[in-house]
Amino acid sequence: MRTLKRALICFLLISLAACSSSGTPTILAVPASSTPTPPPPSATFLAPTDIPVPMAITVGTMGITDQELQAELARYQAVSGSTVSAEQALKIVQDDLIAQLLLAGAAVEAGYNLDDAALQKRLDDLSAQIGGASQLTTWQQAHGYSDESFRQALKRSAQAAWMRDKIMSSVPTTAEQVHVRQILLYNEDVAKKYYEKLQAGSDFDELAAQVDPVTRGDIGWFPRGYLTDKSVEDAAFLLEPGAYSPIIPSDVGFHIIKVLERQAAQELSPDAFLALQKRALNDWLAEQRQKSNIILAP
Repeated sequence: MRTLKRALICFLLISLAACSSSGTPTILAVPASSTPTPPPPSATFLAPTDIPVPMAITVGTMGITDQELQAELARYQAVSGSTVSAEQALKIVQDDLIAQLLLAGAAVEAGYNLDDAALQKRLDDLSAQIGGASQLTTWQQAHGYSDESFRQALKRSAQAAWMRDKIMSSVPTTAEQVHVRQILLYNEDVAKKYYEKLQAGSDFDELAAQVDPVTRGDIGWFPRGYLTDKSVEDAAFLLEPGAYSPIIPSDVGFHIIKVLERQAAQELSPDAFLALQKRALNDWLAEQRQKSNIILAP
C-alpha cells in the first residue's frame, strides 16, 4: 500500500508541475516519439452535442467544471499541505489546468489521437505498476476520481504530454555559446577596487583566482537564455574573446566578466539543454495564453 501511495502521489505531482505556465516547471526532457508518464489533469472537452454545464475555466471550446476544479484543488492541497495559502493554491491549479488545456487542444489540432485501445493500455500498465486494478480503484475513490473521470484525465494528460514533448523536441542540441570567467563580489566598493586594478593592468585570471580559488571564476559555457540574470548574459554576448565587462550589478552581487572563448554551434550541456527546453515551453504557453480566449468563472 505504501508503494501504491508513493507511486500515485508522484503521478499527481507531475500533473501540477509538468505543464505549469508560471515559475520554472519541472519538465522531463523526453523525445516526442516516446511515451512519458503523463500527468492527470481534470479537463473536459465539450463536444457540440454535450449538455451545457457551468464552467469554472473555459479555453476556447474546452472547459473545466467547477466540480472538477474543486476536486483538482483538493488533490493539490492534500499534496502541498499548508505550504501555500488557499488563494495561491487556487491560482496555481487554475494556471496548471489552463496550460494543460492549451497543450491538449494544440495536440488535437496537430492530429494527435489516443484511441480507446491505446488509452486502455495506459490504464492497464498503470494498474500493473501499482499492484492491480483494485488498488487503482481504491486510490481513485480516495482522491475524488471516478473510473470515467480518471480515464478522461489520463487521456487529456496524454494529449498535453504529447504536445509538450513536441515543443521541447524542437529545441536544437547545439547553439551559439560563450565560455566565461567572472569576478563576483558582494560589495560594490570592493568591486570598484577590483575594476580599478584591471584598468591599471592587473591580470583578470589572477584576480578571479584570488576571489574564488576553487573555480578560479570559471562558469563554463552557456547559450543565450540560460542564465537567470539577463544583464550578465547580454554583456557576455556583446564581448569579444579576451575582453572584460564593466561592473554588472545583479540580485546575487557585482560581476565583472571576461569572455574566454566563443563558438557559433557548441554542443549544449544536459543542464543547458533542459533549461532551453523549459524556456521554449514557457514561451509557447505565454504566447498561447495571449492568443486564446480564456474565461474564469467569478
